[in-house]
Amino acid sequence: MLTDTCTCETSLNDQDSIAAWNGVIHGVLSHGQATGDHLTRLIAFAPDFAMGHAMKGLACLMLGRRELVAAAADANKEAKRALALGGATQREKLWCMALDDWLHGSPTRSVSRMEAALDLNPADTISMKLSHGIRFMLGDNQGMLQSIERVIPAHGPDHPLYGYALGCHAFALEERGYYARAEHVGLHGLEFAADDAWGLHAVAHVYDMTHLTARGIAIIDDNADAWNHCNNFRFHVWWHKALLHLDQGDIETVLHLYDTKVRDEKTDDYRDFSNASSLLMRLELEGIDIGDRWVELAELAETRADDGCLTFADMHYMLALIGDDRPDATARMNANVAKHAAGDDDMAAVMTSPGIATSEGLAAFGAADYQRAFAHLKAAQPHFQKMGGSHAQRDVFERLTIEAGLRAGRLTETGALLQARTKQRDGNEDAFAARRMAEISKLQSLSVSSTAAE
Repeated sequence: MLTDTCTCETSLNDQDSIAAWNGVIHGVLSHGQATGDHLTRLIAFAPDFAMGHAMKGLACLMLGRRELVAAAADANKEAKRALALGGATQREKLWCMALDDWLHGSPTRSVSRMEAALDLNPADTISMKLSHGIRFMLGDNQGMLQSIERVIPAHGPDHPLYGYALGCHAFALEERGYYARAEHVGLHGLEFAADDAWGLHAVAHVYDMTHLTARGIAIIDDNADAWNHCNNFRFHVWWHKALLHLDQGDIETVLHLYDTKVRDEKTDDYRDFSNASSLLMRLELEGIDIGDRWVELAELAETRADDGCLTFADMHYMLALIGDDRPDATARMNANVAKHAAGDDDMAAVMTSPGIATSEGLAAFGAADYQRAFAHLKAAQPHFQKMGGSHAQRDVFERLTIEAGLRAGRLTETGALLQARTKQRDGNEDAFAARRMAEISKLQSLSVSSTAAE
């Protein structure tokens, strides 16, 4: 049995296999483009390594695509076949259980399996990362922080993956609103793992949430080595840069980044799609003419409208459908959301709340029925967290809720939402909030003047 770079014993017994597995570990932690190649080599070198098949299956499910569920199920069969041969470690068995749990509709149980693996060895960075990643998809930022903080003491500076552990810690801190600590931990982590895109992006999140736009742009520009090597996660880093320029009012740069970076490769990965659709919607809410950019996204959204794997993804498909004014497709999407909400698994629960109300609200917004849009979106807003993703990603739905309230004339309620949003950002009012608060003040003054004149 050989020990991997996480300091965990494996059932692997040759150097080619352990090197490939270590490549997978590093690739997942760094979001590297070569991760899939490492996994392919691992399975070729060690076809009876159950954990390799579990990794493949879990990776398929984390992509949130209906057609990849079958591939995950095939990987699960291979993992069970390999387990039946005997010799697997307890950690490897737990990973296989995690895949089986998710395929049976319970990613929350999958998280529990990863936490059980961490009980065996808290220095198991890749199990920590999988727990972190699945919790992120489930909107469990409190669990993310609790998980990393119970194992971070086992990741000292002498641990080969210390920097990546700090990157996860930084992101969890940021999502819980501990911005100063997140910045410090994230920057410290980059000193140990210069290619840690996740840690870099955690610090970019801090600067977005605290309205330090120039610092956010600078850290992205000055740390290209942290994300140039990435898989499609590099598009997400470009998206963050575009958001920061949008906050500065630099629309020309935002559109250039959209065309040449964020949507340079027209993939149908839901993460790439969410970058694009949410950025276009932010631009439209600021009155920017985005030309025909919605068309490509809406065409793609129609093909994904029955996925139902992830509420977060489906709501971003809905953004494109209302953006391109496709009422028939919007109605079909609403029907599909309701259909998927009728299940009894973890994802159906999220599709029920906040999925149904969010979908109905977005459809109403697209139809310019702002009273109805505000009613649905305001009802969903306290539950947006359950969709998963980050505060920055979900903020497009916060903005739409606020915009619907403003257009519906629900000024007091909209002002309260804006104040809560600013409070979450450590009291830092960004350009979006400043403009809307100014508009509310103007409308309220006009209302008072009108009443006085009567």
